[in-house]
Amino acid sequence: MSSLNDKLKIYHGIDLTSISRIQSMLEKHGEHFKKKVFTPAEIEYAGKSKKTAQTFAARFAAKEAVLKLLRTGLRDGLKWTDIEITNDHLGAPSVTLSGRALELAGQMGICQVSISITHDQGFAAATAIAIAAVENL
Repeated sequence: MSSLNDKLKIYHGIDLTSISRIQSMLEKHGEHFKKKVFTPAEIEYAGKSKKTAQTFAARFAAKEAVLKLLRTGLRDGLKWTDIEITNDHLGAPSVTLSGRALELAGQMGICQVSISITHDQGFAAATAIAIAAVENL
C-alpha cells in the first residue's frame, strides 16, 4: 500500500529581509534596482503604497523564498523577474513563475506555489511552499 508521501513531494523556502536594507538599495540604485528585481506590475503596486520600501522588501523576501524552494540561486539563466508576486482582490499574495523559474518548477514536478508574507519591526518575511506529484518527477 502506498502512502501519500510516495505520491507527493513538498518543497519549502523561507526568507527574512531587512526593510532598511531594501530602502538603502532603492536610494542607492533607484530605477536600476527596481527594474532588475521587480516586474512592472510589482513596481506599480509598490508605488501606490504609503510604505514603499516595506512593500518592496516583502516582495523581495517572497522572491528569495521561492528561489530557495526551487533549490537554486540566480544562476543558470534565472532572473529575479521570472518570479512575480501579486495580490488578489482580497490582498492575498500569489506567485506567478515565468521563464527559467517556470522551467525549473516544471522539471521538479511543481504545479503550484503558495506564498505567505509578513512584515513588522523593520523586517519582511516570506515563506513559500510547493507540492509536486512524484509521478511528474
